Amino acid sequence: MSKIREICSLSPIVPVLAVKDQSSALPVAQALVKNKLNVLEVTLRTEQALDVIKSMSTVDGAVVGAGTVLNPDQLLRVIEAGAQFAVSPGATDALLKTALDEDFPILPGVSTASDVMRMLEHGLDTLKLFPAQVVGGVKLLQSFSGPFPGVVFCPTGGVTLDNMTDYLSLNNVVCVGGTWLVPQGNLDEKSFTAIDTAAQMAFDKASLLSNV
Repeated sequence: MSKIREICSLSPIVPVLAVKDQSSALPVAQALVKNKLNVLEVTLRTEQALDVIKSMSTVDGAVVGAGTVLNPDQLLRVIEAGAQFAVSPGATDALLKTALDEDFPILPGVSTASDVMRMLEHGLDTLKLFPAQVVGGVKLLQSFSGPFPGVVFCPTGGVTLDNMTDYLSLNNVVCVGGTWLVPQGNLDEKSFTAIDTAAQMAFDKASLLSNV
């Protein structure tokens, strides 16, 4: 099993986080890990992202990755910050080469069969479907299961509490990702209790599936 598949297998849901205030990093990570959502994706969409990764990485049990990684320079910076994996909305040859050269786990985004075939050429079989709902969602993943039997996906983009089990029930879905679990309003207002409650509700719902 590849390292990135091993990481994705640790939790059914990967919260996608855009944390603007580093002081929120620890309580957010603690609330999520407490509820067994220990794989965290911190997007590089805020100025504090690298510091947030460093802070969250100190939480016992947290596996912290960097999201919205677009180029080799960003990848090297998140590695230096202590990220344990990277997530990208798509993939370029330069980005994939750097990840492979650094032996660093990466979850590249795909949206078509041709994308999947290209990732397989690079030896990658654990992929992010993005934006999942827009490109075909559950029906697309069902159609991928035939030609790509060894590939698993983490659908992200339009995944919610209401539809996540539709994805998680598929044999080629290893986990789902999304921002819905920790909405920006809760982050801005430091509503850590609300984050704790949402995490518990999401994990409990995911746990009802026998393959999770």
